[in-house]
Amino acid sequence: MASSDTFIETARRVISTEADALNALAAGLSQPFADAVELLLNAKGRVIVSGMGKSGHIARKMAATFASTGTPAHFVHPAEASHGDLGMMTQGDVVLVLSNSGETPELADLVAYTRRFRIPLIGVASRADSTLMNQADVGILLPTVPEACTTGVVPTSSTTMTLALGDALAVAIMEHRKFTPENFRQFHPGGKLGARLTKVGDLMHLGDALPLASAKTPMSDTLLTISQKGFGVVGVLNDEGYLCGIVTDGDLRRHMDGLLDLTAGEVMTKAPTTISPESLAEEAVAIMNDKKITCLFVVDPKGSRNAKGILHIHDCLRAGVV
Repeated sequence: MASSDTFIETARRVISTEADALNALAAGLSQPFADAVELLLNAKGRVIVSGMGKSGHIARKMAATFASTGTPAHFVHPAEASHGDLGMMTQGDVVLVLSNSGETPELADLVAYTRRFRIPLIGVASRADSTLMNQADVGILLPTVPEACTTGVVPTSSTTMTLALGDALAVAIMEHRKFTPENFRQFHPGGKLGARLTKVGDLMHLGDALPLASAKTPMSDTLLTISQKGFGVVGVLNDEGYLCGIVTDGDLRRHMDGLLDLTAGEVMTKAPTTISPESLAEEAVAIMNDKKITCLFVVDPKGSRNAKGILHIHDCLRAGVV
């Protein structure tokens, strides 16, 4: 029976072999890669990505990455393409086909369709003289490297290179288009990634929900506002209507003697910690954790300290921001 050391040694060999393959891919990139990026950037329609078998799985991931980074794309299965799905491709699209050998028979109809209707074709293969590379408008040649398995036949290094190549294409397009985290969130609002990119302005409470009082408001009325609004705090406004302080549980405890004879301005903590609506909710959580507070008032980012909203730690937790 093999030992744990043997398993780990195998894993390291596989990872090292695939890392060498990626280095070879990076070193071998040349003008065809740039030409492929130009074709993708200039596509009037969508990017159609296709491949068979393991290449098909990589193609699906490529299409998903393109789509989530602002390049409309979808995967077309080559076998299904021969039975009607060729109609999913139109002039204005760009087709990206993956095939390690460049001779995958199931791709023949799809490749022929692009030639017949003059749809730009990008081919990715490891054989320069293959049918796919000869037919493609732009051909990206994968370097000849050993697969990571001892038999040399299981797609491992080759699929790793193709996957990385797809990421390289997508990121090159992203950077050219100056694709921002906010753009990404529009395509990916769910899950942890979407939560990380949520802004304070997306979660904050507005309008009548805000617990606010003027500095001259008697504490009897201020306590009613704290109770009614349910945040456990009240923001205090100066004569110009700008946030100048905050009344918290701690302020109430410090002024227990004669509390009802005081005003909100006399009890408040001055210059409270605030945040901009354009800040990430993740940053707000970090501030609240650091300050050991549960709420942040949201103020005008231009420095006027005009109270725009209030954010509670529970709002962030419900949105998955932790």
